[in-house]
Amino acid sequence: MTTSTAPVAGGSLIGGYIVARFTKRQFGGAVLAVGGVLAARQWRKQGTAVTVVLLGTYLGGFGASHPLAKKIGAWPSVFSVAALSAGASYLLADRRAGEEA
Repeated sequence: MTTSTAPVAGGSLIGGYIVARFTKRQFGGAVLAVGGVLAARQWRKQGTAVTVVLLGTYLGGFGASHPLAKKIGAWPSVFSVAALSAGASYLLADRRAGEEA
């Protein structure tokens, strides 16, 4: 079964922030981890290089969202990194998977 990873990547970054903000931070990290694992399982089908780039984008976006939030605010930061991760996932994995089907 093939899952579109763009909504998983973007949604888990947003969902992880929501959960962390309104509960314990560890639960937000769990949402982030589950989303990353689910997406990476699909990214692997596109090869190691694509997986590394997309996982780096996903985790790098999470890390970058913290200092970015100090400059532009929490929600704009979260939406920005989620959009970047979702867009990269679509371009490098989802679109290619659709072309192969």
